[in-house]
Amino acid sequence: MKTPVYLDNQATTPLDERVLETMMPYLTSKFGNPHSSTHSFGWEADAALDIAREQVAGVLNAKAEEIIFTSGATEANNMVIKGVMDIWGKKRPNLVTVATEHKCVLEAALYCERLGFGLTILPVAPDGLLDLAELEEAVTEETALVSVMAVNNEIGVIQPLEDIGQIAKAKGALFHTDAAQAFGKIPLDVDAMQLDFLSISGHKFYGPKGVGALYKRAGRKTTLSPHTSGGSQENGLRAGTQAPALVAGMGAAAEIAGNEMAQEAGRVSALMNRFVKMLEENTQGILINGDIEKRWMGNINVSFPGIDGDLLMANIRNLAVSSGSACASSTVGHSYVLEAIGRTADEAKSSLRLGFGRFTTDEEVDFAANELITAVKNLGGIKS
Repeated sequence: MKTPVYLDNQATTPLDERVLETMMPYLTSKFGNPHSSTHSFGWEADAALDIAREQVAGVLNAKAEEIIFTSGATEANNMVIKGVMDIWGKKRPNLVTVATEHKCVLEAALYCERLGFGLTILPVAPDGLLDLAELEEAVTEETALVSVMAVNNEIGVIQPLEDIGQIAKAKGALFHTDAAQAFGKIPLDVDAMQLDFLSISGHKFYGPKGVGALYKRAGRKTTLSPHTSGGSQENGLRAGTQAPALVAGMGAAAEIAGNEMAQEAGRVSALMNRFVKMLEENTQGILINGDIEKRWMGNINVSFPGIDGDLLMANIRNLAVSSGSACASSTVGHSYVLEAIGRTADEAKSSLRLGFGRFTTDEEVDFAANELITAVKNLGGIKS
């Protein structure tokens, strides 16, 4: 076993070798511009985009033509939130989202508020889940868009998307989910969940970095303003030359994840249960952040009350883990997600996020648990 042991799979996942194999021809011999329509080099590159659209759509029960390639979920989230409010905000000037959303969703929503649109940011319960009654009250005929994350990037809880979709549709609002942490891990059906938009990032499911996708339901009601001007690529929403190697890699990663989803969920669940059991048997007073059952089991966020988080991190150099989301890791202060579920500042600062993934082994989980247990004991144990 090599150290440090990588347990930060929410931040990014390693590239699957099967994905790399798919990408390589488009980095070497198949180098054509996919938008060159007059020769075979362009045709074969464009064919890679078509295949990838089918592969991504297949995981979502969507149509290939409803898949728009982006640089990642952050771009896709911005495209939806700003694009919807730009087109539909005059008729329906309100936007509803949740306090525990990814920063890019919250910042895009606040941008819309600065433009004069109404914004409702709903709280969550201590288990990290949205109160559906509060959502139903917040969504009105004035609401253009409801945006709720599928799986939380910090605490792993799974929001009830089918119920949320029903509430949004009952009031005629559009429904978007940031599925960066959910795609390829839990079943997602855009029709059953009544989703109009869904965002993903390739590197969250063992694909390459720098590529993602937006599912956009076909039809006039989901019209968005163009994100980038200059060309007709991606249905006129995102001008610029696509990268066939990245797109082909994401497509392959999507197909692999979809095929192996059920098996992987069971394996990762066993790893998390093994890890939590070891911690609970050898320490006292730990806090598991977020609902313990309604979650993606590869994401575990634990608080060690009474233990200084910085000292704890310094004592587990052989583990690659996180004290929060990767995008907010340089931010001073504690996690706003943990604050939203009622953790104190001290509890939040004593928390760690660990991510078990496709290549995590039993040996690595045991090693991680023992490293943490030893570190906690060296730091004086957990205060009751």
